[in-house]
Amino acid sequence: MFKPVRLLLALVLILGLAPAVHADPIKLTYSTFFPPTHDQAMMAEAWSREVEKRTGGKVKVEFYPGGTLTKADQIYGGVVEGISDLGMSVLAYTRGRFPVMAAVDLPLGYTNGTVATKVANGVFAQFKPKEFDDVQVMYFHAHGPGFIFTKDKPVKTMADLKGLKLRATGNSAKVVTALGAVPVGQPMGETYQSIQKGVVDGSVHPVESNKGWRLAEVVNVCAEVPEIAYTTAFFVVMNKAKWASLPPDVQKTITAINAEWAPKHGAQWDKSDAEGREFFLSKGGTFVRPEAAEIAKWKQAVAPINDAYVTEVGEKQVDGKAVVEYINATLKASK
Repeated sequence: MFKPVRLLLALVLILGLAPAVHADPIKLTYSTFFPPTHDQAMMAEAWSREVEKRTGGKVKVEFYPGGTLTKADQIYGGVVEGISDLGMSVLAYTRGRFPVMAAVDLPLGYTNGTVATKVANGVFAQFKPKEFDDVQVMYFHAHGPGFIFTKDKPVKTMADLKGLKLRATGNSAKVVTALGAVPVGQPMGETYQSIQKGVVDGSVHPVESNKGWRLAEVVNVCAEVPEIAYTTAFFVVMNKAKWASLPPDVQKTITAINAEWAPKHGAQWDKSDAEGREFFLSKGGTFVRPEAAEIAKWKQAVAPINDAYVTEVGEKQVDGKAVVEYINATLKASK
């Protein structure tokens, strides 16, 4: 009486009619310090959903914004150690670890995030720095020009900066020192309260942060000097072992998405700068433009920072001069 059933099962197996067994999706965790409402967190979230969509659900990304999985200065190490599979944060938060890419943050006169992002990815592609050998780089992006914002005091001259305490990180801290102010190293997430409570007198940041981090609520004046504007480079990296474990078709899909997403970040930085400017002005903020002769003094004051970078990284067998020349050429070609 069981023969018909056995014959039917045999026929199903022979004809390949057995129900498909679906493998569990590959899960990736993604950590960033940006709060979930920030435009760049939304860009990372959109990247995650795009990966899920274009892999047909083969990959699922669990996104952790706001430093809930790893804090801003721990994100890179967290990716290396496997605390998260992916991470996005600031290169300058791990000072000294990325000697080649650190050149991107120098005060070379950045005009917008699109160009800054192009520079960051160009430097990595051109020089292939070994400093990222412990991860799989997805891409880089960088914000628009960073300026000096103060709580109350208008800054029109270097004399106005003397003694002011300004939140700054990485190379922007060196700019603050060169101009005569006092840098206070803090991640962006602590800046609002530090200014509000008077721990610092202001901050060095891109215009977008006035809205993205609500800083326009605590700063009132901006010294707008694009001639010495720096940028801040951000990385998006994946744990190297995790990347190696992905099927080739998934790697190919993610690589294609990365190539699309880097310029999307740059364009979003520019859009956010425009919104940040409008928000700053709506809160009563004022942009101050120093006189031409004063700007020349500022340029002269920060110039040694670039020379010092070349000397410093030369001790690590890095051709800093070549990196700076490449950046300057890219900036010139983008004007």
